[in-house]
Amino acid sequence: MRSLASCYSEHAIKVSDSYCSGPSDQACLSPYQTPSIPSAVSCMYKVDVLSQRILFIILTWCNKLLSHGLSINVSDSVSSPSKINADFHHLRKRKGSKTFQSCNSKIEVFWDLSSAYYDPGPEPISGFYVVVSVDSELALLLGDMDEEATSLQGLKTNSPQLRSSMVSRSEHFSGNSIYSSKAQFCDSGKAHDVLVKCSGEEDGLKNPVLTVCIDNKTIFQVKRLKWNFRGNQTIFLDGLLVDMMWDLHDWLFKEDSGYAVFMFRTRSGLDSRLWLEENLDQKGQDRAEFSFFICACKNPE
Repeated sequence: MRSLASCYSEHAIKVSDSYCSGPSDQACLSPYQTPSIPSAVSCMYKVDVLSQRILFIILTWCNKLLSHGLSINVSDSVSSPSKINADFHHLRKRKGSKTFQSCNSKIEVFWDLSSAYYDPGPEPISGFYVVVSVDSELALLLGDMDEEATSLQGLKTNSPQLRSSMVSRSEHFSGNSIYSSKAQFCDSGKAHDVLVKCSGEEDGLKNPVLTVCIDNKTIFQVKRLKWNFRGNQTIFLDGLLVDMMWDLHDWLFKEDSGYAVFMFRTRSGLDSRLWLEENLDQKGQDRAEFSFFICACKNPE
C-alpha cells in the first residue's frame, strides 16, 4: 500500500460539501456496536539530551497469546511508523532492567509490570512504571509508581528530568471497522475520545461511509467512500489546527488483507502546508506537531 502522506502535496485533495457533512449531535455508536481492541500501540517520545542533542525513544506495547509485551528503540532521527526498521530491544520479563548502547549513549531501562492493570488493549493504565535513562540522566518516566521508580539504584534522581514530550502515537487494530482511542494533541490540552467508524448507511457496505467522532460528537462524515477513499479534513481542536487524513483504498478493494490508515496531525499555523513525509527528517527535530495514527485491518490477523 502506498504511504499515506505520499498521496498528498501542496495541492492535496480537499474535502468538499459534496461528500463531507459537518458536525452533528447524532450518537456515534449504537448500543449494539463494540469497537475493536488494539493489538499494538507504539509511542514516540522526543528527549532533549544535555549534550545539545535530541533523541527519540519508541516504546511498543503489544498483546501476545498469553501475556503483554513491551519493546524499546532509541534513535537520533525521527521517522514515520511505516519506515521504522531499527533494532528493537524486547523487554521479556514482567520486571527487570536492561542496558544497551545507542546513538553514542548508554541507555538504561527499568520497568515493573508485575502489578500492572490493563484495560482492553496492550497498554497498562495503572500499577506500573517504565523508566528510561540516557547516560544516567532521567529521560522518561511513565506509570503511576513514581516513588518506586525514582528510588532505583544508579539513577541520577537529584538532577532535573530531561525534557521529553510525545510526538507520535500509533495504534494497530484488526477485526471490525470501529476504532476507538484517546489522544492528547498538545501538552496543555486534555485527552480526547477519538472514534473512527467505517460503515454502510442502509445497504450494508455497498455505500460505505466514514464517520469521525471526537468526545462523543460526530465531527464529520465522508460519503461515497469508494470514490473518496483518500482525502483530508481540517479540525479545530484545543486552539490547534488538526489535519485528519485517511487512506482506505486497500481496505475497500482488497478482500483478504485490506488495510486502512487514518492520521491526525497538528500544525502550527493557518498557512501551514499539510505534513509531508519526505520533510520529516529535515524538519522533525524542530517541529512541535503531534501525530496520531490508526492502522486497521478489516480481518483478524
